[in-house]
Amino acid sequence: MSLSLLDFLEKMAQSPPLALTVGLTLAVMLVNGCTDAPNAIAGVVVTGALSFRRAVLLAAVCNFLGVFCVTAVNASVAETVYSIASFRSSGALPALCAAMTAIVLWAAAAWVFGIPTSESHALVAGLTGAAVALEGGFSCVRWEAWAQVGAGLVLSTAAGLWAGRLVKKLLRPVRAQEWCFQIAQIPGAALTAFLHGAQDGQKFIGVFLLGAALAQGRQDESTFVIPLWLSVVCAGFMALGTLLGGERIIQKVGREMVRLTPRQGFEADLAGAACLLAATVLGWPASTTHTRTAALLGTGSCPDRRAVRDIVLAWGLTFPGCFLIGYALVKLIPG
Repeated sequence: MSLSLLDFLEKMAQSPPLALTVGLTLAVMLVNGCTDAPNAIAGVVVTGALSFRRAVLLAAVCNFLGVFCVTAVNASVAETVYSIASFRSSGALPALCAAMTAIVLWAAAAWVFGIPTSESHALVAGLTGAAVALEGGFSCVRWEAWAQVGAGLVLSTAAGLWAGRLVKKLLRPVRAQEWCFQIAQIPGAALTAFLHGAQDGQKFIGVFLLGAALAQGRQDESTFVIPLWLSVVCAGFMALGTLLGGERIIQKVGREMVRLTPRQGFEADLAGAACLLAATVLGWPASTTHTRTAALLGTGSCPDRRAVRDIVLAWGLTFPGCFLIGYALVKLIPG
């Protein structure tokens, strides 16, 4: 049975930890829209296909549509996040708050330094760290879901790099003016932003439903029903976050990391969108950040090794960093 908005608000009023979890999740979604979604429009901004403001507006609209439309027909990504770990003990909701706090801290640090880290994998790591601390061991971890996350991480990054190089090779014989590729970039960026919403929006929907289920003292499959209003709320907050900016991320990815021509920007858009589409259909929680950045590296020229090193280091630290923060915060919670 679908959870109504009125019922959800009533549960929030009765459970301060649930209300705090909702607030933290909305904060993460805003930061996600501000730090992750700009990867989708980095190419069109850097090559001059669209101004920053127009590109941000395009990404916001497409993020909204991605969450709203894809969740209605395929919610497998949300279900993977929902079932990543089992919270069985008392204190499950405070532990979920700790997990979301870990993600907020990690995402805020990434925004300050202008590094395009993945809130998706921060979410998975934070949830797992909090659950392990609460349950006192790794028996609560659902390794099947983790296997999907790991496959999504490795394959989306590798596929993004491979697809970028493949598209670059396939389009090499095409002779066209630069302005033609600039125009072609716009629908490519729109599709990438749409798929970003489809991927990341579902992950946060999974957190909302997990919080509601834990507030009822349960976490079984019957509680996993996505109401329409929740899709609208998640889509709206991600779109709002995108409208707030993201220039630092675009500067890091599109100007410091690689040099892009309109042709290379279009190639990266095409490669990244293809990989994200495949991951969404398969239900893998892929990272828009990893996929897009890998595609840009596959198509761009003269990569800056220092910028690439910073980004890869942030990626490598996301899982252990968020796991440990989530774990430590649960241990610090009294009782």
